[in-house]
Amino acid sequence: MTDFLRHCTGGQERGIAAGTELLEEGHSTGHLYILLDGRLEVIKAGATVAVVSEPGALFGEMSLLLAQPHTATVRAVTECRIYEILDAQRFLAENPEATLWIARMLAQRLNVANTYLADLKRQYAGHGTHLSMVGEVLQSMINLPPQQVSPGTDLESDPRL
Repeated sequence: MTDFLRHCTGGQERGIAAGTELLEEGHSTGHLYILLDGRLEVIKAGATVAVVSEPGALFGEMSLLLAQPHTATVRAVTECRIYEILDAQRFLAENPEATLWIARMLAQRLNVANTYLADLKRQYAGHGTHLSMVGEVLQSMINLPPQQVSPGTDLESDPRL
């Protein structure tokens, strides 16, 4: 992820204290954040889903690209240094290499999710219907047309399924 840092211009480096929220689920900032050092946690629907400490990790890109509120809260676990790009839309428009890097990163994330879901489907084939929705989720991810979706919790059902 440190490769992304070489594309970062026009922003500012700043320190944030442990406990500070960078992004709040359901709100919008229009900013991109790149972790320089420290540890950040990603919280979805009140549950920590990841703790990230890799320099160059990017936050806020999904909200920006989907033009929707943030899908998770990101909070500093430790004191952190971040690089903040305030006008992220303009940054992406003016930096095609950075935009392509983000597209590749998101494609990799999708590939990992698809691989995991396909593995679940294979492992639990014929073991009842409790995981039958995995096939429907995989199907819905193929050629999914752009649409407005709102971030929800795992407790809410997806209206597309």
